[in-house]
Amino acid sequence: MSLGMDLVNWTIAALEPYGPSGLFLLAFIESSFFVVPPDLLLIGLALLSPQNGIFYGAIATIGSVMGGIFGYWIGYRIGEPLLERIISKEKIEKVHEYFNRYEVWAVGIAGLTPIPYKVFTIASGVFYVDLRRFILASAIGRGIRFMTEGVILFLYGDELLDFLTHHFEWITLGVALIGVILGVIYYRLKGDGGSEPE
Repeated sequence: MSLGMDLVNWTIAALEPYGPSGLFLLAFIESSFFVVPPDLLLIGLALLSPQNGIFYGAIATIGSVMGGIFGYWIGYRIGEPLLERIISKEKIEKVHEYFNRYEVWAVGIAGLTPIPYKVFTIASGVFYVDLRRFILASAIGRGIRFMTEGVILFLYGDELLDFLTHHFEWITLGVALIGVILGVIYYRLKGDGGSEPE
């Protein structure tokens, strides 16, 4: 078993007994400095009690948004040298390009994807993204991701266990694709509406 899977399994085993508190903690630290996504714990807890699926989705969303604010603060206080310890300079330039292209909604899009969210929360502080807009984009992106999982588990429960186990990456990528499409539509409409008539 790989070191990465060992870490995932250890994290889930350590936090699952704490239920919602463990889920909140994992969502918080994953958004600021940790690597294990909270989806796995959310799904595990919701499969044990599907009637609480929406509640767990909300807990993960709140924890992730608050952790994102902490990640933002870290980036704001320490700056680009911290980013350089996490990702290469080439990837920092790529992230900066995403912010230039999509503005704060780069955070919302990243929140839907399997991309390490901490990179974008810390980068938001480094690049001095408007904090209120950052929180809004973070809440939308993470809310769509975690609440979608929570609602599906609330509605269908245990019968989804096998499907989620074998198609988890495709599900997150599908949600991410929807987010990207919505982002493109938004910016096309914004561009059409903001253009000056000749």
